[in-house]
Amino acid sequence: MASDILQFLLYGALLTLLAWPLGLYMARLFSGERVLLTPLLAPAERALYRACGVAADGPGQHWTRYARSVLAFNLAGWLILYAILRLQHLLPWNPQGLPPMSPDLAFNTAVSFVTNTNWQAYGGETTLSYFSQMVGLTVQNFLSAGTGIAVGAAVIRGFFARESRGLGNFWVDLTRSVLYLLLPLSIVGALLLVWQGVPQNLLHYVEATTLEGGNQLIAQGPAASQIAIKQLGTNGGGFFNANSAVPYENPTPLSNLLEMLAILLIPAAFCFMFGRMVKDMRQGVAIFAAMAILFVAALALTYGAELQGNALFAHLPIDQAAGNLEGKEVRFGVGNSALWATATTAASNGSVNAMHDSFTPLGMLAPLLLIQTGEVVFGGVGSGFYGMLAFVLLAVFLAGLMVGRTPEYLGKKIEAREVTLAILAFLVMPLGVLVFGALAAVLPAGAGSILNHGPHGLSEILYAYSSATGNNGSAFAGFNANVPFHNVLQGIAMLLGRYGFIVPMLAVAGSLAGKKTVPASAGTFPTHGPLFVGLLVATILILGGLTFFPALALGPVAEQAALLAGQTF
Repeated sequence: MASDILQFLLYGALLTLLAWPLGLYMARLFSGERVLLTPLLAPAERALYRACGVAADGPGQHWTRYARSVLAFNLAGWLILYAILRLQHLLPWNPQGLPPMSPDLAFNTAVSFVTNTNWQAYGGETTLSYFSQMVGLTVQNFLSAGTGIAVGAAVIRGFFARESRGLGNFWVDLTRSVLYLLLPLSIVGALLLVWQGVPQNLLHYVEATTLEGGNQLIAQGPAASQIAIKQLGTNGGGFFNANSAVPYENPTPLSNLLEMLAILLIPAAFCFMFGRMVKDMRQGVAIFAAMAILFVAALALTYGAELQGNALFAHLPIDQAAGNLEGKEVRFGVGNSALWATATTAASNGSVNAMHDSFTPLGMLAPLLLIQTGEVVFGGVGSGFYGMLAFVLLAVFLAGLMVGRTPEYLGKKIEAREVTLAILAFLVMPLGVLVFGALAAVLPAGAGSILNHGPHGLSEILYAYSSATGNNGSAFAGFNANVPFHNVLQGIAMLLGRYGFIVPMLAVAGSLAGKKTVPASAGTFPTHGPLFVGLLVATILILGGLTFFPALALGPVAEQAALLAGQTF
């Protein structure tokens, strides 16, 4: 236990130390200032603008035009990826001769990777060719993450701009996010993973003889390059079916630490990027503190539940000193499995290094709630931060009601339009999780995919549709998602979860950008101190608790109570 706590502290310290300078770098990058890589990459950047007919120094796009650019670009990406998946048997780099994806699975997968969800209702090494992995999925890992970062930068501009109609240019933001941020970090990350033993090749699968004398095909392929961007871009789609629990994806303790750091690095850096861009670092630190408090609380619940072990074995002469190790890699143990589960569900990252279905009910409660709150702790690259800003507006609104003043944030009055738009964004998760989940539970086409009965079966549905709507992509295992009903319905949930947040938050940013700044007065509620941090944490917990607690009470909480009574499902 002591070693686990030390590892948690090391992880938190490294994350903060790396995120701070990266956030300052990102602030300069998206403010159009010169950065470290400008001399090297500026010629390529200018060439891309010329080829696309983009004026990098032109007037910023109105929020409606910015949103149209996002939607059009993502639609084009979906069409191209769908075509690749349906035609992979005709395309090169398919040494195993894998057939094309079915229409419903290709729809689901293309939507999944374009929306930064990376939900996988298939086995990567048995379904996709190298061409589909590299040209299809890896490219979208960059572009979907770049879209989230670009939107995050545009929303931040709206919060500090004064009487402006523009939020920046989507094409410029996207280019800079990929060229100056994601690509360099991914190259470094891929080289580190290759150093640790992750394969990066185009070789045929290797045939091995097992201890029982049987034959086994071991997949090769360009894994390191995809794994690096899947973690940095909070994508999470694994090259192999068992994701980062596979030794080829995650071979050593050091690779495990590097991948966990990569998951939250850019989302955490957004806090410090925000502080610098609004010229008040205290604002960014306050948001970072709120995220850190919620993260530590979720980790404590998950780790504590897993460390206690399975309640069914409490009266038996079974040594559970190491905790609940079912579904976990012994080389990572309970500590690193709990930390990864918390990090990957705090971010919109679907990677796993342990099977979530094997966690104790309470051990899975915190990760499930992290997804359901909109993954704002620390969230996806860009998406987590603009999702958190929606909660910031709601917290400021509640503070204004308590003190009897028009709420203000960063010197701008928060009025009915902004609050209404933030509420619309917030309602996306209940719609996708509760409404779509209810359809999956009651319709025979959906209920047939449930593996377990009782509250555990409900948890399977809740997790699947929370993961889809929250653009997380991690799976609960056991749940058979690869059927036409779930492929289509979850694809719709992913679209809702992605663009149902993006459009309202761009509208909020556009509305705030056109407002004047109001000087602070004695009655202004400070939004950078411990009181505001506490209010923001309470707002997230209350809204999340009131919305999802009844369903969670019938799922993980009921299952834990039944487990203590000796009943399983």
